[in-house]
Amino acid sequence: MKRKNIEISREELDRQLEIIARVRDINSARSDQPLAFVDTYGCQQNEADSEKLRGMLSEMGYGFTRSEKEADVIVINTCAVREHAEMRVFGNIGALTHTKRAKPDQIIALCGCMAQRPGVAERVKRSFRHVDLVFGPHVLWQFPQFLYEILSKRKRIFSTEDSDGVIAEGIPALRDGGVKAWLSIMYGCNNFCSYCIVPYVRGRERSRRPELIIEDAKKLIADGAKDITLLGQNVNSYGKDLEENIDFSEIIKRVNDLEGDFLIRFMTSHPKDAGDKLFETIANCEKAAHHIHLPFQAGNDRILKVMNRHYNREEYLRLIESARRYIPDVVLTSDVIVGFPGETDEEFEDTLSLIEQVRFDSLFTFIYSPRPGTPAAEMPDPFTREQKQVRFDKLLDLQNRISSEKHASYVGSTRRVLVDGLTNDEIYPLSSRTNGGRLVHLSGDKSLVGSYVDAEIIDSNTWALYGKCR
Repeated sequence: MKRKNIEISREELDRQLEIIARVRDINSARSDQPLAFVDTYGCQQNEADSEKLRGMLSEMGYGFTRSEKEADVIVINTCAVREHAEMRVFGNIGALTHTKRAKPDQIIALCGCMAQRPGVAERVKRSFRHVDLVFGPHVLWQFPQFLYEILSKRKRIFSTEDSDGVIAEGIPALRDGGVKAWLSIMYGCNNFCSYCIVPYVRGRERSRRPELIIEDAKKLIADGAKDITLLGQNVNSYGKDLEENIDFSEIIKRVNDLEGDFLIRFMTSHPKDAGDKLFETIANCEKAAHHIHLPFQAGNDRILKVMNRHYNREEYLRLIESARRYIPDVVLTSDVIVGFPGETDEEFEDTLSLIEQVRFDSLFTFIYSPRPGTPAAEMPDPFTREQKQVRFDKLLDLQNRISSEKHASYVGSTRRVLVDGLTNDEIYPLSSRTNGGRLVHLSGDKSLVGSYVDAEIIDSNTWALYGKCR
């Protein structure tokens, strides 16, 4: 793709701002403020997209509710990575027939990755006639236009045309005001892992201009953000499509140089593009969190090749060794898929041995979910769900033991943590995170939310640490 064809023009974006003003005029004529509900599934990128949806809705005069019954507009921002999430979405959409019946003017929209997946829009059009709007990630910036047409013409709209993807700058966003913030630096994916639907629904890799990333980072810091996560389907690929000679490590450095007391995190990092330069940058940037999420997916070379992951077991282990050499206290997390089509018991044992060797702090674990339209969905798979569940339970037992041992090693130490929220626990009412992203339930006053404190770690379990302020 050529850069000139990727960015939405200022004229097109100004037209959306004009439409926002028209919808605001419609809503201001009402006797009460209309309410919207944005329901988000999936990854951090979806969370960032939902902030833009809320930003546009707010500019159009909507308030917000968590009740489907109260909402005048319901937007369901979906994920397509696993079948279970899609089934939940379809179930929830079906239940909305009751709210639509009670409130006939209610507008129901389905968007996100699932909406872009082939066949979904047609199924919604045919079987869920109470849904007014379906649109994919590529046209999120046109949401005001879609909503205006529904309000003024009461027609159903489906916009899920196949696309390599675009970049739309200047879309208003509405954060929750907390200390955590998402900052998208690029969109799309060029990797085409054989099990993954993301490149088909999110489009090709396209990087935002660095000056706009820094501008957004400054705004987030001024807004009180103290834990900023740089987002991309593969952040390590940042800059490959730009004329300027810049990469992801340089983005970390430029954000690190901004004034303020904050942490820099990132999601997600692909092993094929990670290396010494990234690890050295993290080690040398005082605001870069010592946490790397580096998905390995499987520990067997044949499975990695069929997955189209572009690295092997030995190369992955060398990366881990390098990361720990540059960042001795690095917290390592990863993703792993159990039961990829054709994976044998012996090949699965290679995954277990890799976990035992690396000793990750925690894992995100999944049983393989076939995604129609991906190569893996067409591969023969002789193993049953029950057999895969046995493997999955075995993996969980191993990782839970390792996580428990890792967390126990924190007990007795004092860690600087960022208090980022509240819990429902009377003894430990505060939620906080270490530099490495470990969850710490903390005793202390609610006024500490948003502050860095020194926490003495007094207890732990498989999933969290427990501490008190010093």
